[in-house]
Amino acid sequence: MQRFFRSVGFALNGLLHLIRYERNFQIHVVAFIGVLALGLFFGISSMEWLVIFLISALVMGLEAMNTAIENLCDLYSTEANERIKKIKDLAAGAVLIAAAFALCIAVVLFLPYVKKMM
Repeated sequence: MQRFFRSVGFALNGLLHLIRYERNFQIHVVAFIGVLALGLFFGISSMEWLVIFLISALVMGLEAMNTAIENLCDLYSTEANERIKKIKDLAAGAVLIAAAFALCIAVVLFLPYVKKMM
């Protein structure tokens, strides 16, 4: 059980690093808080909450993985390297794909509620 709590501690350290130092992760957190506020305001359904939590976890998890990949690449070399650039671009692209779909989901989910208010 002690090993489990140590592992959780390591994970929390990583999460704190993301929140403190990674601007893109901070942007995702702010967006997530905004979506939570909209969900509470509109009183969305349990299924809609599930979709919000799943896509948010995907986006933030990929952002964390992207940061880890970037750090690992920088540990290998900070000089210009086309292969490292490609690796970093691919990891960033994965985050962009998830974030774009998250935006689409938010529009599909919240647009009917916004239309009802008009």
